[in-house]
Amino acid sequence: MPAEAAPARTATTVDDEAVLTGEAVALDLRPASAVMRAGGAAIDVILTIVVGLLVLLAVSGLELDEAAFRAVGIALLVSLLVVLPTTVETASRGRSLGKLVMGIRVVRDDGGSIGFRHALIRALTGVLEIWLTFGGLAVLVGFLNPDSKRLGDLLAGTHGQVERVRAYVPSAFGVPEPLTAWAAVADVGRLPDPLARRVAAFLRNAPQLAPQSRARVGASLAGEVAPYVSPVPAVDAELFLAAVAALRRERDLAALALVDERMHALEPVLESRPNGFPER
Repeated sequence: MPAEAAPARTATTVDDEAVLTGEAVALDLRPASAVMRAGGAAIDVILTIVVGLLVLLAVSGLELDEAAFRAVGIALLVSLLVVLPTTVETASRGRSLGKLVMGIRVVRDDGGSIGFRHALIRALTGVLEIWLTFGGLAVLVGFLNPDSKRLGDLLAGTHGQVERVRAYVPSAFGVPEPLTAWAAVADVGRLPDPLARRVAAFLRNAPQLAPQSRARVGASLAGEVAPYVSPVPAVDAELFLAAVAALRRERDLAALALVDERMHALEPVLESRPNGFPER
């Protein structure tokens, strides 16, 4: 019998643990670490204890018999340990005060917002792994799980996701001062996309490169860029690349602004109906 043909291998592979959308696109999710989740849980626990003590102080001023006081205590425990966290996570779509402070949010494993069912399962499981074991079971499971999930997350199909990221600082710069006169008369053609990306990556990472590597890579890229520039200035390779990148960005921005201006001028014609066409 002929041997079975091996399955074709694609150019790219997707991790089995990756979250995929309906279009088979992998989502770039950042699971919260066990330390971050423990910090958020500690804040929530302290807040819950404070609320419980305040309620007990208010109830202690009432004249209640022993049976009524026990009933109030049981109702208070159920409210603080189950009802309150379920309500907060359901209403805030996976956030609480502790999670808000730590910059994390509880989401479904597919990246969507959690609902009442997920919040209830997490709260019920939290009674065991957070309160009855003083957080020991949650910490143990969280450190053993690669996504830092606690037992409630495993049962509810949720995980903690980091929402607070560093602000993006654009690395835009203008034409270097020594080349301003050259930029006024230079003819800089459009660079191929792979070459433009390599130039941008070099300019972004140049301060972290060793001096010899920085000079070698800059000279190599300048040689590739030179055929698209006329005239080529007799300056340092890195200075030349910075001027070309800044000049192309400014001219591309001007071209896009001109296209937007022309489309804006054509809006009345594009949105109008032909003469005599009935309005329906």
